[in-house]
Amino acid sequence: MIRPVLTEVGIFLIPFVAYALFLVATRSGVFAQSSWPAHLVAKLVLGSLLLVIISFIMLAHFTGAAPDSTYVPAHIENGKFVPGAEIPGTEKPGGGK
Repeated sequence: MIRPVLTEVGIFLIPFVAYALFLVATRSGVFAQSSWPAHLVAKLVLGSLLLVIISFIMLAHFTGAAPDSTYVPAHIENGKFVPGAEIPGTEKPGGGK
């Protein structure tokens, strides 16, 4: 669970790191308060939130099982462990597809 959280935190920090690198490249004071005005920090926060929202949408769209698949939970067959799996294109319990 920590990896997805750290990934999203990293995505949130991308605009701040990019701006800090810009300040370093222009030889401005990275730690100077005048380099981080409130309106600019607000824009960076909005950009960061937009990136996180886009990453959540992409995560939901491009990961997970196909909509028509069925999950078969882990079980024991003939004394051997069979891990859970998604079976694509099978009928769901209850007769629906």
